[in-house]
Amino acid sequence: MSKEKTKAVLNQSVADLSKAAALVHQVHWYLRGPGFMKLHPKMDELMDGLNSHLDVLSERLITIGGSPVSTLKEFDELSKIELETATWDKTTEERLTEVVKAYKYLSDLFQDGVHATDEEDDDVTNGLFADAKGDIEKTIWMLESELGVAPGL
Repeated sequence: MSKEKTKAVLNQSVADLSKAAALVHQVHWYLRGPGFMKLHPKMDELMDGLNSHLDVLSERLITIGGSPVSTLKEFDELSKIELETATWDKTTEERLTEVVKAYKYLSDLFQDGVHATDEEDDDVTNGLFADAKGDIEKTIWMLESELGVAPGL
């Protein structure tokens, strides 16, 4: 089986994880105010997690015969995560809300990956998407808790 749906979701994930990492990096740089001392290093941790998922999913794509997008232009064209030029006028709450929005999108995307891999009988990639989804959902819970929002995926 050619696993075309799986390859497509993997490549979408490559673009979106790359753009999500850029968003988190932007938040890392543009944080100001109460909570900075704990949130600044937390953004480093989130970037590391995104980059780890990016590496695993990219390598899986190559393993099954695909070719991951790899340029900033490709990431920007393919990704559905919005990233605007940063300004200093956003609150920490607004910045974290943008990150939560991106993570919720990633959670949905990884669920699409679970469905595609089920359909194409790719248990290995299915497990990778399920693990990534679990990690992303835990992060959503933590970020929403920081924002004072009750969990509710």
